[in-house]
Amino acid sequence: MIALIRALALLGPVAALWFALAVRRPAGRDVAAVIVATAWNLLTLAAVNEVALAAGWWTFHADGAVVAGTPADLLIGWALLWGALPAHAARSLPLPLTVAVLTWADLALMPLTAPVVRLGPGWLYGEALAVALCLVPGLLLARWTRDDRRLPWRAAAQVVLAGGLMLGLPVALTGVWRQPAWVIGLFAQLLAAPMTLGLAAVREFAWAGGTPVPYDPPRRLATGGPYAYVRNPMQVSMAASFLLLGALDVSFLAAAVVAVAYGAGLAAWHEGEQLAARHGEAWVGYQARVRPWWPRLRPHPETPHAVVYVAEGCEQCRALGRWIARRRPVALHLCAAEDHPHGIRRMTYERSDGVRAQGVAAFAHTAGHLHLGWALMGWILLLPGIAWFAQLCADALGAGPRTVTRRQPYEPGSSAATPRRPA
Repeated sequence: MIALIRALALLGPVAALWFALAVRRPAGRDVAAVIVATAWNLLTLAAVNEVALAAGWWTFHADGAVVAGTPADLLIGWALLWGALPAHAARSLPLPLTVAVLTWADLALMPLTAPVVRLGPGWLYGEALAVALCLVPGLLLARWTRDDRRLPWRAAAQVVLAGGLMLGLPVALTGVWRQPAWVIGLFAQLLAAPMTLGLAAVREFAWAGGTPVPYDPPRRLATGGPYAYVRNPMQVSMAASFLLLGALDVSFLAAAVVAVAYGAGLAAWHEGEQLAARHGEAWVGYQARVRPWWPRLRPHPETPHAVVYVAEGCEQCRALGRWIARRRPVALHLCAAEDHPHGIRRMTYERSDGVRAQGVAAFAHTAGHLHLGWALMGWILLLPGIAWFAQLCADALGAGPRTVTRRQPYEPGSSAATPRRPA
């Protein structure tokens, strides 16, 4: 009986999904929607089951293929039933109807999974948590991905998925977190560098109009930010994180080997063909200038060009402008804030592909045009919350907004006009 229930829990959703895919083959963004919906449910259902087991909402009674107390077959089947299947087969149904049908089906099926699943008196609390945390967000992600909407939310969700599935779950399952506090603190600081590289790469993808999922790519070729230094910043980030964690558990060294082999093999071949087809000579030129795994010390010269405006009338600002100029920034033009066409009150960074920032964030972007060390510091400053706090500190220390008198544009023959000049 137990074997039959476990087989049906896995093979039932697999068969239903296979039939739905046979009826209508997915293409492009449909594939991306299926991937993100399934991945989201896989990660969050694993977390909900941990909470449910601790709270006594339900328990599992099975031997073999059990991960952290949860049968792997039940977890995968549940993720397919709530993720891939509705993302593909129920795409045209109203969201509330899809949620209602799947919730009703789960309420009906959960009691029938006994004796594999034994429900506790508060199991409906677990069901409600699963619907709110797993089902609804997964369906929203699928629809946003398919319709190419809510790009910042999609990118943020994929950061959570990558961190949870590729780092969070392995760390939890291997038990490397059971270390002395000083070891955890040390490795958290060491991991900050590669993780910052990965986060900055996802942000660059979002600015280029896409996400890391291969079927949801950027509309433009991403060559700025981390991509000005290394061609595969996300793969480098993950492989470096695994190598560091390998000092705590040797299985992470094997994961690093797999990550490098995948990135240098299948991913390079498949994604390289796609990028060549989409971007042509731009990709060929970029590929020739930027290495895939070993970062450059200085950004490549064809990174998106930018202008940073620094006030000449402020001594602190003028000193900062000189400091930037001495470091010979790549693809960055330094101009006087007084010459900005619309008037500004803070240091302002404007990139040719539409990226714009002010204050501390402007300096963080500017650092990306200097060299790898300063670029890494800039990417850390741009992390959510850090830029805001750094700006707050800068304002408190006297580097707040300033009134900048805009100069009149130069007109030949006018004695009153002042020629425009860089800072």
